[in-house]
Amino acid sequence: MRKLKITELNRLTPEAFKESKKIPLVVVLDHIRSLNNVGSVFRTSDAFKVEAVYLCGITACPPHPEIHKTALGAEDSVDWFYFKDTMEAVHNLKEQGYVVCAIEQAEGSSILDKLVVDKEKKYAVILGNEVKGVQQTVVDNCDLCIEIPQYGTKHSLNVSVTAGIVIWDLFKQLSD
Repeated sequence: MRKLKITELNRLTPEAFKESKKIPLVVVLDHIRSLNNVGSVFRTSDAFKVEAVYLCGITACPPHPEIHKTALGAEDSVDWFYFKDTMEAVHNLKEQGYVVCAIEQAEGSSILDKLVVDKEKKYAVILGNEVKGVQQTVVDNCDLCIEIPQYGTKHSLNVSVTAGIVIWDLFKQLSD
């Protein structure tokens, strides 16, 4: 096996990415502290053609060198919007017809590996603060909670890891 060279990967230009068809998914970051997590979410969102990233509350916005360090330019290709309050983002998404989902361990949550989405609908997933998770008021206003099953002693994952798992799963279900 031979590793492919970067010139063999047939990558889209940022302009072509902007024009390409996206999956009907928006990723919402609810008060994310780590700029590395923010950058990583941008990079994963670029890889799987997410429509947009909504940055809320204390979540930092591009341009920022610490975001760029992990995003590697994806912050320029993926559309993003800032909301001072996450509830404002939730209301915006609901008005646009999105099914809004908190990624959270909650009573009655849907387990990710059992979740089946409707390809005719648009989805938004909300990832919460590294310590506190998704705000309870935001959870209260979501259509559902999605939980990643975990089997070890730690029942939490890093925000960027969670984003990668959830985005990949939804990409598989929502892409043509």
